[in-house]
Amino acid sequence: MNENPTANASPEYDCEMTLAFPRDLEEQVVDFLLDHPQWIRGFSLIDAEGMGRGAGLRSAMEKVKGRARRRLMNILLRNEDIAPLVAALRQEFHTPEMAYWVIPLHSFGRMV
Repeated sequence: MNENPTANASPEYDCEMTLAFPRDLEEQVVDFLLDHPQWIRGFSLIDAEGMGRGAGLRSAMEKVKGRARRRLMNILLRNEDIAPLVAALRQEFHTPEMAYWVIPLHSFGRMV
């Protein structure tokens, strides 16, 4: 067993950012991130539902359910890229309906 828990960490990535945003912003967010390869090398998208102050209920269905249809985007990146990426996202999307959080990444690898 590996004694060093960070031995498998990729030098490319040391954190994971999750973006939560309304589904109708998906194509705009994807296009924006694809236009910024200096920060983003890839991401994963997940369907989600959100509730709370920042999750505006837009459709009648969302109002009945009390949950907003959302997308979560998981992005692996370098800690040094967080601040410029967040600043650019704020400038482009300036909305309380988009949220983000960042957690440390202890390891990343492929099953090859």
